Amino acid sequence: MYKQQLLDRLTDKHAHIGVFGLGYVGLPLALAFAEAGYPVTGFDIDPEKVDALNHGRSYLSHIPPTRVRDTTQAGFRATADVAEAINLDAIIICVPTPLSRHREPDLSFVTGTVQDLLPHLKPGQALSLESTTYPGTTEEVLQPLLETRGLTIGDDFFLLYSPEREDPGNAQFTTRTIPKVCGGTTTACLEVGQALYSGVVDTVVPVSSTKTAEMTKLLENIYRAVNIGLVNEMKIVADKMGINIHEVIDAAATKPFGFTKFTPGPGLGGHCIPIDPYYLTWKAREHGINTHFIELSGEVNRAMPDWVVQKTADALNERGKPIKGSKILILGLAYKKNVSDSRESPAVEIIAQLKAKGAMVDYSDPHVPTFPKKRDYHFDMQSVDITPEMLSHYDCAILVTDHDEFDYETLQAQTKLLIDTRNRLPKGQNVSQA
Repeated sequence: MYKQQLLDRLTDKHAHIGVFGLGYVGLPLALAFAEAGYPVTGFDIDPEKVDALNHGRSYLSHIPPTRVRDTTQAGFRATADVAEAINLDAIIICVPTPLSRHREPDLSFVTGTVQDLLPHLKPGQALSLESTTYPGTTEEVLQPLLETRGLTIGDDFFLLYSPEREDPGNAQFTTRTIPKVCGGTTTACLEVGQALYSGVVDTVVPVSSTKTAEMTKLLENIYRAVNIGLVNEMKIVADKMGINIHEVIDAAATKPFGFTKFTPGPGLGGHCIPIDPYYLTWKAREHGINTHFIELSGEVNRAMPDWVVQKTADALNERGKPIKGSKILILGLAYKKNVSDSRESPAVEIIAQLKAKGAMVDYSDPHVPTFPKKRDYHFDMQSVDITPEMLSHYDCAILVTDHDEFDYETLQAQTKLLIDTRNRLPKGQNVSQA
């Protein structure tokens, strides 16, 4: 009875959708459901985000304010009141799953959200977790919590796992066009999940279990992390041999089979790639397995900021300047270009190391006007505006994040020394690759 009623409401778009966590994953998803014609409520513990959305303002640089205004005028609203979950048909959880200080999974945001929801759940609802996590989380952690409420999974309540695949700033793909993997705790749960997501996604990819869906997400991101680690290590080797790694990569990419192009950089950043491998390595140890290959790539990637700082020191030394006392400008604080997300950004670690060595460090990022609060770093810094005159005062600039907004001609013409970690700048006497 409950399943068919929910399927009918999802099919005719009368189902009320609630998205918990309105960040880089949750907000685009909430807007996509609203744009598809569903009644949608977004939930977030940050009152500034709630206020911004209800007044038609966007706080994510890749989501235009007009999109928020249009959906708000059409009925989308945000709230911090979890009690409103009683009115929902489908609950989608998109909260962070960071690592602890000991690089172990921290599910406190997920479990805290579900525990807050428990008093307000009712039969006939669906709950889908989208946060990246280790295989078994949905069945081993969430299902027991829900069953304490007296809910029977697959009968009067439907539990899913459908990993997010957002790529902020990538204009080529949207929430609708990125295929959506979905696993259900039972066959009935999967049926509900397919109906839920097919309303906003062109292609839903059903899998046999929530564990399979959880592992799929980890494989996708570990594949990237391992290959980036490989190409970063190749960059170090090529540099020692006097070979341009980017020329090598471009040449290898002409092979029409058996090679996928990955490019080196200053290190990994964002909410997925630096984090997700450790969710699997932690769970694998429970089964007596050591994931040497995955952990080695993590070591390589975590060491890349060290490499950038050393290359900067070498380039300054060639010009008779020590790092101590040098004025250094970091170009880009976000972890990738054209977005405002600085989570796990290698730029932060580079700043920390340079400051520890006595450098006077500023940063410029059109997407991150103020250095955000972080667990391990507390810098009172504001983004500086780039002008030809101000560039002349710096001994060195390090291009960490190659935002399209940067005027690269001016940067190269006016900066005494440029350390390019993204292969964005043409060769020149004042440009050093790192």
